[in-house]
Formats: sequence, C-alpha cells, structure tokens
Amino acid sequence: MARVCAVCDKGPSVGQHVSHANNKVKRWLYPNTHKMRYTIPGKGSKVHQAHVCTKCLRSGKIQKVL
Repeated sequence: MARVCAVCDKGPSVGQHVSHANNKVKRWLYPNTHKMRYTIPGKGSKVHQAHVCTKCLRSGKIQKVL
C-alpha cells in the first residue's frame, strides 16, 4: 500500500470529475506521499523508512533523516 501515509494513515479518497456540461465521472484523489527515512521527535532516535505525506512533514509530526 504505497499511497497510504505511515504516520496519519491518510489514504486515497473518491471524488468526481465535473465537466462544463455538468457530467460527473468518479475519480481517485491520492495524498502527496513520499518514501523517506524519518524519526519521530520526542520518541527517541529510532529511524523508520516508509511513505509519509508532506502534511505530516510540514506540521512537524516527523523529522526527516538525511
């Protein structure tokens, strides 16, 4: 499951394409995830590697390891 965030469990959701004629077609909306190495601040220095959404990275829930 590559399109699911390992931190917040955010996954794909369903939306609709809406044309100018108001025709509706189902579509998938995927979160912006990247595979990276990270640590969780305040829980030690253990390094994890998984797919993480960029919202968790920006909000400070995780810290990227270089």
